[in-house]
Amino acid sequence: MLIAPDVPVTRWSLSEKGRERMTAFLQQAFIPSLTAIYSSEESKAIEAAEILAAANNIKTEKLSNLGENDRTATGFLQKEQFEAAADEFFAHPENSFQGWERACDAQQRIIKAVEHIIQKSAGKNIAIVAHGAVGTLYKCHLKNIAINRSEDQPSQGHYYCFDVKHRQLEHDWLSISAN
Repeated sequence: MLIAPDVPVTRWSLSEKGRERMTAFLQQAFIPSLTAIYSSEESKAIEAAEILAAANNIKTEKLSNLGENDRTATGFLQKEQFEAAADEFFAHPENSFQGWERACDAQQRIIKAVEHIIQKSAGKNIAIVAHGAVGTLYKCHLKNIAINRSEDQPSQGHYYCFDVKHRQLEHDWLSISAN
């Protein structure tokens, strides 16, 4: 992503490296079978989803409830400050870090959004393009474990898959650019 302290986080774009990752991701064997693609309304998710959609000649549907945890209360944080804040977010899911959306609330929001997608897209092969924190929160839900940052993606540009019917994780985070 292109980090721009003077631009709202929701409007940050994919970096050139992010675009390269998404292009490499198109080589995954399952990509041509996608029949529904959903993204948050945040710029980098939309841009990533549109790369998938263009490859499959389908449209992306944008849903605000797929958005990343709301961190607007603190605005831009330098990397070290952000990592410490994210640690607090995951470690104390019932508390708000300096006005951030609580992890427990973000988790319920993403669960509802994904359930809506699953119901709406019955029988389709779905891709959901969202964000690391809410992806982690949903993954904790799938694993039926407490919210924990140890479940977070190891770095930018990862995905996991889950069985829609049984709501079970099929595999943990994998790099989108790994072959």
